[in-house]
Amino acid sequence: MPHSRRPSVRLVAAAALVPVLALAGCGRSADPASSAPSARVDDEPATGTVELWAPDGDATALDDVLASFKEENPDLDLRITLVPADEYTTKLQAAVAGGAGPDVAQLYTESQAQFIAGGAFAPVPEGLVDSGSFFPGAWESGVVDGVAYSVPWYAYTYALVYRTDFAEAAGVEAPAAWDDVIPFFEALQDGGAEQGLGADVGWDVYNGQDVTQYLWQAGGAPMSDDGTEWTLDTPQMVDALTYNQSFFTSGIADPDAPGFLDSQPYFVEGRTGAMMTGPWVIGQLDDVAGEQGWTQEHVATAPLPGGAGGSVGAIAGGSWGVPTDSDNPDAAWKLLRHLAEPETQVAQYEALTSLPAVRSAWDDPAIADQPLLDAFFDQLENARTYPQVEPWAQIATQLGVEMEAVAKEQQTPEQAAAAIQSFAESLGTGTE
Repeated sequence: MPHSRRPSVRLVAAAALVPVLALAGCGRSADPASSAPSARVDDEPATGTVELWAPDGDATALDDVLASFKEENPDLDLRITLVPADEYTTKLQAAVAGGAGPDVAQLYTESQAQFIAGGAFAPVPEGLVDSGSFFPGAWESGVVDGVAYSVPWYAYTYALVYRTDFAEAAGVEAPAAWDDVIPFFEALQDGGAEQGLGADVGWDVYNGQDVTQYLWQAGGAPMSDDGTEWTLDTPQMVDALTYNQSFFTSGIADPDAPGFLDSQPYFVEGRTGAMMTGPWVIGQLDDVAGEQGWTQEHVATAPLPGGAGGSVGAIAGGSWGVPTDSDNPDAAWKLLRHLAEPETQVAQYEALTSLPAVRSAWDDPAIADQPLLDAFFDQLENARTYPQVEPWAQIATQLGVEMEAVAKEQQTPEQAAAAIQSFAESLGTGTE
C-alpha cells in the first residue's frame, strides 16, 4: 500500500521498499550520544546552502510551494534535486552510507526506519514542531527508541470508495463491520455492478500490506510490542486471511482481475462497485470517466469496515529528515519547520493533492469543502505503522503469495498463517 500512489505507484512504492543495508556499518556512526535531540533551532533567517533530495513524485512542485520560504530567507541557496522515483532509495542509501548525502532528504513514511534506525539521520531538535499536530501514525513512524528522526509531510491511507448509484438502487449504506461487508458488496451487484468489489489482485507486497490492515482490524499485530518476534501465526491472522478469502469465495470479487491500472476503469464502467483504495482516486475518476462532475454524482467514501479490533488502516506518505553529516543542519531544520506548517502543507495539496500530515491543515476550505475526503481524515486518525524493520518488505511480498493461494482455495488460512510465520522467523526481525 500503501507514497502518492498515482498510476506509477507500484514502481514508486517498490523503490521505497528495497531492503536497506545497515548504514551504521557503512561509514556512519550509531553512537548513542547522537540519539539526543540537538539544541533548539532559532527564528533567525536561514543562510548558506541547503541541498535537498526527493523522488520525482510529490516533490515536483517544491519550487513553487517553497516560494514564500525563499523570499523570507534571501541569503539561503536552496538546491532541489529530484531523483527518478525507482532509483531514489538506492541512490540515497549509497550517498548517506558514503558520507555524501544531501542536507535534507525525503523519506517514505512507511519504510523510513530502515534508514533512521542505522544512525544515518539526526534526531529532530527539541521544540522544532509540535508532535501532537500530526496524525499519530505519521509521527510515530519516524520514532525509534523514543526519539523522533523525521518530520511528516504528507499522509494517506485507504478508505472504502463505492458507487452511490448502485448502493441507492439496492437500498444499502456503507458497512461499518466485517459481518456486513459481503452483504453490502452483494447488494451493489443487485444494484447494477457486475461485481461488488474490485479487489487488488497483484498478489504482491501491497496485498501483504493489505492483509496486515485486516490483521489489525481483527485485533492482532504482525510483531510483538517490543519488536523482538513475529506474531503472524495467530487466530487473528487466520481471521484476516479468511476475511480476505471471503471476497473471492463469495463471488463478489475476481482473484484475477482487475489489475491495479485497470481498477479505476472497471469502477467507472460499472464492472465493479467498490474499491478499498487511497485518496488519489478522488481527483482522477472524472478524467477516467471523461466527464466533469462524474465523481460527485456517482461516488461516496467511508472508513474501512472493522473487525474485533475496530476500523484500523495503515499510514503511508512522505516525511523529511536531515542526515547526520549535513553541512548546514541549522538551515535544514528551519526548512523542515516551514514544510510542517499548515499553510505550506495546504499549498502542497493545492499543487499536487498531497494530503497534509498536519491535522489542522484539513480545516482549510481547499480540503474541508471536499466531503469525499472526510473518510480518509477519519481513517488517518486510526492508522498504524507497518513494522519498521528491514525484513518487512520480503515478508509482505511472501504474504501476498500466501494470500493468493488462500483466495484460490489452494491452501487454508491456517496453513498460510503457519507458512508466513515460518518464513518471517527464517529472516529474523532485523533487530538482533
